[in-house]
Amino acid sequence: MAATRTTNSKKPRLSLDRSIERMRKHLAELALFVKHGKAGRSLEEFDSESERLIAELLGETSGLLDAYQYAQLGEAAGLVNMTEEAPESIGLDGERQNLMQRSRVLESCVGELEARRANEPKKLTSNKHALTGPQVAEHMSPDLRSVPHTATLREAGRLMQKWKTGSLLVTDSQTYVGFITDSALARDVVANGLDANTTSVQACVRKPLVAIRGDRPLIEAVRLMKEQATRHLAVAQDDEIIGVISVSNILRYYSGVV
Repeated sequence: MAATRTTNSKKPRLSLDRSIERMRKHLAELALFVKHGKAGRSLEEFDSESERLIAELLGETSGLLDAYQYAQLGEAAGLVNMTEEAPESIGLDGERQNLMQRSRVLESCVGELEARRANEPKKLTSNKHALTGPQVAEHMSPDLRSVPHTATLREAGRLMQKWKTGSLLVTDSQTYVGFITDSALARDVVANGLDANTTSVQACVRKPLVAIRGDRPLIEAVRLMKEQATRHLAVAQDDEIIGVISVSNILRYYSGVV
């Protein structure tokens, strides 16, 4: 009986070792596309295999599968059709940039598998979620740019222009209640014929405020943005808002641009 338990306990480790090896081999093939622009098969075939491999090794509900699909679409597509801030990676060739995004996602897949392997002995003694890959707080903006909900839409637009940002936190007294974005502002003003000089921010604010803890893996922010159909999340720590993370922050990471 003891021998049987020993044999069974090794199976997950062997499986993860092989999974990591397969993912690393796949990542090495992508390096050929990055370096030479081609490999032993077409990029379309490689992408199909990447999606199949991620789903097989990490699960069909893995946020990294979503991230890889976003990487194929490129930075202009974003997580929900478009970004609001100008990307900092404009100098990169578009095709090479997309390949770099793919590479960062696959590197995150390797990191996820390695973290699962490292966490195996702790499964029976700990129910804490393993923190894998980069954390949200490492890629957020710590600047809390805000506007009162009573301010006019014109004032909100002026502040966005002044601070060169695509969104502002909206405050009600001393509490953050939501976001107002430049796209929502423009859409609502134009589509609904609002007067920006007299209409208050509360007419366009997105509520409730969607937040994520700063110590959560970055990929969880990807998943939450998709679920909530938003491009901005507040970042919380000890029940306080400490920053904001946007789709642009995430895409910069997956582009390999610091």
